[in-house]
Amino acid sequence: MAQIEVKVPQLSESVAEATLLQWHKKVGEAVARDENLIDVETDKVVLELPAPEAGVITQIIKADGSTVVAGEIIAILDTDASAQVSPLEIKAAPAPQSTNEPTPVAAPELANKSNVAMPAAAKILADNNMSTSQVSGTGKDGRVTKGDVLASLATPKAAAPAAAAAKPALQQVSAPGKPSLENRPEERVPMSRLRARVAERLLQSQATNAILTTFNEVNMQPVLDLRAKYKDKFEKEHGVKLGFMSFFVKAVVHALKKYPIVNASVDGNDIVYHGYFDVGVAVGSPRGLVVPVLRDADQLSIADIEKKIGEFGQKAKDGKLSIEEMTGGTFTVSNGGTFGSMLSTPIINPPQSAILGIHATKDRAVVENGQIVIRPMNYFALSYDHRIIDGREAVLSLVAIKEALEDPARLLLDL
Repeated sequence: MAQIEVKVPQLSESVAEATLLQWHKKVGEAVARDENLIDVETDKVVLELPAPEAGVITQIIKADGSTVVAGEIIAILDTDASAQVSPLEIKAAPAPQSTNEPTPVAAPELANKSNVAMPAAAKILADNNMSTSQVSGTGKDGRVTKGDVLASLATPKAAAPAAAAAKPALQQVSAPGKPSLENRPEERVPMSRLRARVAERLLQSQATNAILTTFNEVNMQPVLDLRAKYKDKFEKEHGVKLGFMSFFVKAVVHALKKYPIVNASVDGNDIVYHGYFDVGVAVGSPRGLVVPVLRDADQLSIADIEKKIGEFGQKAKDGKLSIEEMTGGTFTVSNGGTFGSMLSTPIINPPQSAILGIHATKDRAVVENGQIVIRPMNYFALSYDHRIIDGREAVLSLVAIKEALEDPARLLLDL
């Protein structure tokens, strides 16, 4: 029997450990070469772990929710075993006990899948001193899910024990006019690695940077007119829609060239000036906010930027962004306007020193040449590290972005 060890793939240098999310195969099931066995979550991305060879899984050493490190053995694959091997004949190695989370199943119940509780459900059961025998499972093979446990907790008990019936009535009746404290379910779930990492970096940013934010308003009419004029030809020529982010990125690069300090970063007592423009673009995903990076954005055309952003958006949705695509960056653009945000103060993404927040474009009354007119206006916010960026450079760089968008010809003439 040829057995192969399935190991956790190599992680990034900055990532010490990862979490196993969900096995897609069970013990005794056949797998094809390169078929995804399990999703592995780091604090940056979700990685797929493909089968190194075709065969049958004979052992699952690490269960869903386990914390693992690079190179750790998590399963055994038999390349000679037949797919017809009965799962009952091949038993998975028991998952190690965790001090942080309850074990999904108890040993005596292993053979009876109807008593198996999923990790989140097992934790809620433990918190409420309940066992799987008290809950009817609706998951696959009768497994108890988190929803099953919450539903059980929310359902009033049919009969109370005799000891409970002997308690004074005062303990069972709410005072008149006061709401009952029963049937108020709560759900406690651990943060994903990405969410925990984002929280850590946000606190780090606020603790280590002297963050200040400057604002300006931008008349988006010239960009809207340009886009309306060429969007059909652009899509036909380049195979991608002409959006607004490419204009924002181009305007940002234009400003960073004028004021290099905004593109710099702090390293100890040194200021590091970057001779390149790697612009991070904040993208929402089912797992949370991620920031893939447009490398050498100054060398990309409008079409290149739109294609790359579209690719990032799809990868974020599918959880396919790589660590390399989210590493680095000298400046970040966050467009909260896609969700309807009107105004915000974005937080710097360390070790960068500035971030641009873009918001929703709305028709507003403004004064031009002494006349009140209606224009599509957008409020821009530039948060910056006041340790190295003075107010003058911050304000002027934001003005440069404003002028480039209100007169796009400046981007062609480099004015």
